[in-house]
Amino acid sequence: MIKSITIKNIATYDSTNGVTIDNLKKINFIYGTNGCGKTTLSNFLLNPSDEKFMNCSIEWKNETHLKTLVYNKEFRKRNFGNGKLNGVFTLGQATTDQIQVIEDKTEKLKKLKEEGTKKRDVQKAQIQKKEVLENEFTESCWNKLFKKYDKEFKEAFVGSMKSKELFKSRLLNESSTNIATLEPIENLRDKAKTIFGAVPQNISLINLIDYDRVIEIESNLIWKKIIVGKADVDIAKLIQKLNTNDWINQGRSYIQEGDNTCPFCQQQTITKDFKNQLETYFDENYLNDINSIRDYKREYNSLTENLINQLNEIERREKSSKETKLDTDKFSAYLKTLISQISINNEFLNNKIKEPSRIVEMTLLKEQLDLIKALISNANIEIVKHNDIVANFIKEKSNLINSIWKFLVEEYKTEINQFTSIKGGLETGIAKLETQLNQELAKYKTLDLEIKELSKNVTSIQPTIDEINRLLLSYGFTNFKIVPSTESGFYQIERENGEIAEHTLSEGEVTFITFLYYLQLTKGGHDENSVNEERILIIDDPISSLDSNVLFIVSTLIKEILKDIRLDKGNIKQVILLTHNIYFHKEASFEGLNRGKGEKNNYYILRKINSITNIFPYNEKNPISSSYELLWNEIKEYSNNSGITVQNAMRRVIENYFSILGSKRDDTLLSKFENPQEKEIFRSLLSWINEGSHTLPDDLFVELPDQSIETYLKVFKDIFVHTNNIGHYEMMMGIESDTSINPTETIIN
Repeated sequence: MIKSITIKNIATYDSTNGVTIDNLKKINFIYGTNGCGKTTLSNFLLNPSDEKFMNCSIEWKNETHLKTLVYNKEFRKRNFGNGKLNGVFTLGQATTDQIQVIEDKTEKLKKLKEEGTKKRDVQKAQIQKKEVLENEFTESCWNKLFKKYDKEFKEAFVGSMKSKELFKSRLLNESSTNIATLEPIENLRDKAKTIFGAVPQNISLINLIDYDRVIEIESNLIWKKIIVGKADVDIAKLIQKLNTNDWINQGRSYIQEGDNTCPFCQQQTITKDFKNQLETYFDENYLNDINSIRDYKREYNSLTENLINQLNEIERREKSSKETKLDTDKFSAYLKTLISQISINNEFLNNKIKEPSRIVEMTLLKEQLDLIKALISNANIEIVKHNDIVANFIKEKSNLINSIWKFLVEEYKTEINQFTSIKGGLETGIAKLETQLNQELAKYKTLDLEIKELSKNVTSIQPTIDEINRLLLSYGFTNFKIVPSTESGFYQIERENGEIAEHTLSEGEVTFITFLYYLQLTKGGHDENSVNEERILIIDDPISSLDSNVLFIVSTLIKEILKDIRLDKGNIKQVILLTHNIYFHKEASFEGLNRGKGEKNNYYILRKINSITNIFPYNEKNPISSSYELLWNEIKEYSNNSGITVQNAMRRVIENYFSILGSKRDDTLLSKFENPQEKEIFRSLLSWINEGSHTLPDDLFVELPDQSIETYLKVFKDIFVHTNNIGHYEMMMGIESDTSINPTETIIN
């Protein structure tokens, strides 16, 4: 059964709110004038999966979808567009015993479904109860535990305080897995003050420096070696006596090949023998020592430069770290001294290269480097201690968090046990019901298959032909009948003379035949398997082209269906009837003394206000009593309706009540107004009413619709006042009688 229908963003239904028709019962009447959206509604129910209805929806009771049979213009076009009708299978060839067997099994199937629905409802209630239990427990945990201890133990709740659900889940998990020792709250608070807060981080060790090679170079004996030429050369004694060894070696590079000019005295004294003596004096040993000095110097410079860069980086990094364990003040002082020492040594090395015979005393860096290395080693010892503390801190913090949760579980132990006990019982019941539902579903499918097999053997399309022809004959349609088509499985219309009436039927005749066909379809199906399916009927204006006699016939046939629905008899479970015809609505909804048992009908009115469809529910109160009362309702509720319909309603009330019922003419009414101004307003009212009933009120309606309506409504009331019919006016407008009314008070001056 359909519980509610939401339709929006289609035709006259707006895209924001649309219309929701809710609280639908077994029998529902929806009244609405042409163009207010009835056909759009029925087309949606015919094909809700159509893409154009993507913003519309149907809510089903127990989420159980039923077959929906829609009668509207589309049904007539679809089923009688080619002059033929699809065959409808019903239980026509069955014997009484066979029908009884099918009916018994159908009744049993119905009871199975009812039992399944009841169990499903119980299961839903249990699921809902479980959800309520969980929500209440979640709120309770949050308010009584989290909020109570959040400030003190916030770090213990990390990951669980993002939501109430996460906190509850953590609490339940801890209740079954936490094996920590229970500690007093005072201990937990003391530990929390120490451990919770800024979390210490591991610190990387400082890389140790390697300077062994630097010390080796500084300790090399070559720096103290007097590097001179060969002593057994004639010129050697003079050079050594004058101690000009380095000076001559430097000048030697200025002697040009083929030039006898002395680079020292600038005289032509350079002979071949002199050159040979110089070359012999500065022999290979001398040159090897010179090359060694240069190589050591390059290596020393490279090593010390890298060492200084490494130490500068350590200084920069450690000074910027708040967690440094290095004595940066001493380190900077030692580094400054080291740089100065290296600079002095570089001067010594440069001098040794310039004067190889000079003895150089290198400043040994070992002492200063040892001091720096000791600072780094001491810092690393402290770093190791710190990192050990960090590792232990993480463990201690983890232990504290476990102890806190153990305390929470113990404090809330009674509530947790109560919750898990009730929840376990509910889950057991839900699982048990699910098992029973699955078993009953299997029984239902088996029984449904049996009914379909039985129905398949005793169904036929001939009973539908016989029933439609019987109805046509009984209601005076004698000039045509339904006969089997030459095409198997179809019907066609045949005249009395045997002529096939495919294109000669009037619109009213086609409407009546297709509606009778629809009624038979509600009792059967297009195939043997669908005969006993439960279904919902959507009937949209079945009498649009019928006369008053047939209107009564159709309403009588529908009332029989409604009576069976109230008694829960048959496969039709719900009806939604839409119409614009007041008289049909009145006839079809009239219940009388023979309405049968069961729930009352529900009533709705669809109205289009400012080109937008709106729904007005009246629940069990029928808003359609008579056409005359409807006219008064149009006037009484003019603010909810179009100003155009108010004009026509006022004219028809005056015509009906005074001209027809009271035998009064316009001139007679005019004479009741003695004041010329009153007569003018009355004349304008008649003019406006007569115009409004046939045309749109153009400028009058566009410029001042509300003011014009209000003004002439007052004059409309004065007509009843001046004709002594104010009692009728008040009754129809729902106004309590007030004898103190002065008739002249309503006249507009």
